[in-house]
Amino acid sequence: MGEKLMIIDTDCGIDDAQAIMLALAAPSVRVLGVTCCFGNTDVENVCQNVLRVLTVCQRTQIPVFRGSAGPLVGAVKPFQDHFGTDGLGDILEHRDLDIWKDQVQEEHAVNALIRLVNEHSGQVSLVALGPLTNLALAVRLDPTFPQKLKNLYIMGGNMEGKGNVTPSAEFNFIMDPESAYIVLEEYQCPTSIATWEFTCRNKLTWEFFDELVGQDSAPARFMKRVTSRCWAFSRDAGVGMKEAFFGPGFVPYDAYAMAACVDGSVVTGQQEYAVRVELLGELGRGFMALDPTNKLKKSHRVSVMTSCDLSRFKSMLMRSLQQP
Repeated sequence: MGEKLMIIDTDCGIDDAQAIMLALAAPSVRVLGVTCCFGNTDVENVCQNVLRVLTVCQRTQIPVFRGSAGPLVGAVKPFQDHFGTDGLGDILEHRDLDIWKDQVQEEHAVNALIRLVNEHSGQVSLVALGPLTNLALAVRLDPTFPQKLKNLYIMGGNMEGKGNVTPSAEFNFIMDPESAYIVLEEYQCPTSIATWEFTCRNKLTWEFFDELVGQDSAPARFMKRVTSRCWAFSRDAGVGMKEAFFGPGFVPYDAYAMAACVDGSVVTGQQEYAVRVELLGELGRGFMALDPTNKLKKSHRVSVMTSCDLSRFKSMLMRSLQQP
């Protein structure tokens, strides 16, 4: 199997960190760059979080680019503390030091996306793990950008109207619904989506989580540390949206989309749909509507993941924390 070229667009929280580590551990993957976006925390924290992950994995040669600090329309919504206010559990010291800022590339993330894809036209897999603002801006600056991608993998949206922020919208999409709308209307490349319900339905046990972060390696110790005081990783956190719908368990949300990109065989079921993101309504804003009967008359369909080979997925997660 040949080398897979990848760009990761992220709002690096704990689940993004796990997904990035999964990509870095894949011998067939070459990460061309990591572009950063607001989401789990502000974009400055996101850049620092990515740099910390790359440092732990001894992959600091991968360039990191600062991108969108807010959505296309409206003010930045208050950041939630699902993964801590800094996205990595609020346990890391030495934030906001100049050394971190000096390691971020001067080129803007959107310009970097366009340049890197132009340099490797038709070869790049783009994995989007946060709000889709950088991707929406890229297609606005260069309308030919999507057709130069090999494929696009998104963690976000929903397929059953179950939301984790509002009653019907998933976090990444509700943080910037206009960008999600633009991407799913204008990116005509092969597109696969790991929705919120899909990830929760394929949740893992807390016993596996303990085994995962209990490995004797720097990445495993890092993940154990950043999850140690994060309420999202507490067995006693109470009943949230995920538990109410799907029961208790460990869900590394972004890692499902990353695993699908790294090894497509991890996805054992998917369905093709035309989709559209709702922009109006008190309850419906940010909701991703599926259109199986093609009432929207759209020519482009996306692959919505429905089932996962959990044994293979767990093996990929275990390997991701065994390096270096």
